[in-house]
Amino acid sequence: MDRLSEIISAINGVVWGVPMLIMILGVGLFLSLGLRLMPILKLGAGFKLLWAGRSLSKDNNIKGEISPFNALMTSLSATIGTGNIAGVATAIFIGGPGALFWMWCTALVGMATKFAEAVLAVKYREIDAEGHSVGGPMYYIKNGLGKKWAWLGTAFALFGSIAGFGIGNTVQANSVADALSTNFGVPSWVTGIVLMLLVGAVLIGGIKRIAEVAGKLVPLMTIFYIGAGLAVLVMNFAQIPAAFTLIVQSAFSPVAAQGGFAGAAVWAAIRFGVARGVFSNEAGLGSAPIAHGAAKTNNPVKQGLIAMLGTFIDTLIVCTITGLAIVVSGAWTSGETGASLTSLAFASALPIGHYVVAIALSVFAFTTILGWSFYCERCVQYLFGIKAVKPFRILWIVVVPLGAVSSLEFVWLLADTLNAMMALPNLIALTLLSPVVFKLTREYFDNKGVVELDDGVEVSK
Repeated sequence: MDRLSEIISAINGVVWGVPMLIMILGVGLFLSLGLRLMPILKLGAGFKLLWAGRSLSKDNNIKGEISPFNALMTSLSATIGTGNIAGVATAIFIGGPGALFWMWCTALVGMATKFAEAVLAVKYREIDAEGHSVGGPMYYIKNGLGKKWAWLGTAFALFGSIAGFGIGNTVQANSVADALSTNFGVPSWVTGIVLMLLVGAVLIGGIKRIAEVAGKLVPLMTIFYIGAGLAVLVMNFAQIPAAFTLIVQSAFSPVAAQGGFAGAAVWAAIRFGVARGVFSNEAGLGSAPIAHGAAKTNNPVKQGLIAMLGTFIDTLIVCTITGLAIVVSGAWTSGETGASLTSLAFASALPIGHYVVAIALSVFAFTTILGWSFYCERCVQYLFGIKAVKPFRILWIVVVPLGAVSSLEFVWLLADTLNAMMALPNLIALTLLSPVVFKLTREYFDNKGVVELDDGVEVSK
């Protein structure tokens, strides 16, 4: 096992190394320039579409199963989680405050990546044997690039179906069990059983049930966490200008050791800021378009405009709140890391700060289990057919309590490695299919002076 761990660790160092990070940022920058910075310039239009897309269209001629709003919430349920709380803290612990600056840069180009993923997911999706819309990288690789590239879609589905059991299931269950045990004294096995029952109750209803739960739970929990984070910032209001100055300066110059902080070079800020940013918002990994492929819409660009908000909300709002709280409170020099560092930052201003972070981490991890269950289900369905869906759901539910009570160092390592390997087929497809994205986007904005929604509502561009 030790030898296998060493091999996987070596592979992990490659797939999450400099070439991969350059590739993810490079594709995002290429798409941003090709779209003429549209994702940033049309951010307002995206939010208008999101608000108007809260209800499910009753037009039977429009394909899809869930509302555009719930498609984004399902996507966010899988992205807003441990990366926003523990991931940001780890990036700052290793790379210094400047890591947050590079997370922002990752998000700005990642919006274009998410936009392109959703556009292609809706454009090339299929209808399965039960009449459900199925989409994602495996489908836009097969239907967009042709049969000779089909093996690449199979590779994505294979990596995704295995990685999800780690990064989207057992690791998340373990995070919930650890948070509840540390802060509330709840035995891990109890957490595992309760989680299994809750996940099972939701999964029985398929994507519609997952989307309904995500559509209610994700916005409420996100607002709760942002509210607590803003309270920390208000308590340290005088330190905010200095914090922004420190973040920008640290992004381009080394940070000296101080307190429990060991010091960091500029390269560490760049590497861990980009890596943790990608891990948090998943732009380029190919997971989010699986959810957007189920949205009830006939216009790929409309869903793309909504999808790009996922990166904005995840990184530029939630991760920023976490990072700023850590910097303005001074907790970043404490020597703590991960969720403990975020807890320390919140507790410095709020008496119940530890509990706020523990509750947020638990709920976000639970929704991540739900979101990733759908991603994995679609990957399994692509590989083995629709008959494999029910056995998959049973296995997914059974694995949850095992993750809560197990030591998962190897599982995390393997899942993290496969998660990065999902990005390779997806980034290749995004690059090769970029002309399709550019063409659809250009036609959409050239042909209309307004953004017309599927339910007939119109909003100005």
